[in-house]
Amino acid sequence: MELAVAPHPLLRVRAFVTEFPSPLGALGPGPVHARYLVPGADAPFTSSDAVRAAVRELLRHGGYKPTGRGKPASEYLLRAVAEGALSPINAAVDACNAVSFHTGLPISVVDLDRARAPFRVAVAADGARYVFNASGQEIELAGLLCLFDAEGPCANAVKDAQRTKTSSDTRRTLSVIWGATALGDLAARAEGWYRALLAEAGAATSDVALREG
Repeated sequence: MELAVAPHPLLRVRAFVTEFPSPLGALGPGPVHARYLVPGADAPFTSSDAVRAAVRELLRHGGYKPTGRGKPASEYLLRAVAEGALSPINAAVDACNAVSFHTGLPISVVDLDRARAPFRVAVAADGARYVFNASGQEIELAGLLCLFDAEGPCANAVKDAQRTKTSSDTRRTLSVIWGATALGDLAARAEGWYRALLAEAGAATSDVALREG
């Protein structure tokens, strides 16, 4: 699989594909939530103010304001875990949330059978928006780095689109780690741990070729 990435001075994106041995609904949430998405969990990474600042600067570069309800998803996780408000979802999302929570990097997960190639990463244009939850709420995307499929933007570091989110039927996913150049190889190291967690769930991961475009 190939992902075109528009030139961006602050972005260090990572991406990979995951294939699950059964639909996510049959697999169940697994042990990741109980191990890593609870206060005081021991993990190989620890989020920091420096990571949060670098991620915000990354999203701010295109003109987006990553504050309030538009803050990075990784910041939402910090509060949700601290308050015990984050419930298990499924093997794909729980692994994503665990890595995002501990590294501080936002991560998107899309169902590859609900999205259509080609895929690319670029800053969304003025007027772009999409529905991000089942109740029909929309997010304004202008200036925000997004993952696009053939139908338009479908994921970003704040809120992923409802149309390509995982479900109980999901078997294949694309994960996108929104890393920043200021953080060195953090995104690459986060990817390694992320793929190891998915392997524990019996899933197989494969590389995505990144090209400038």
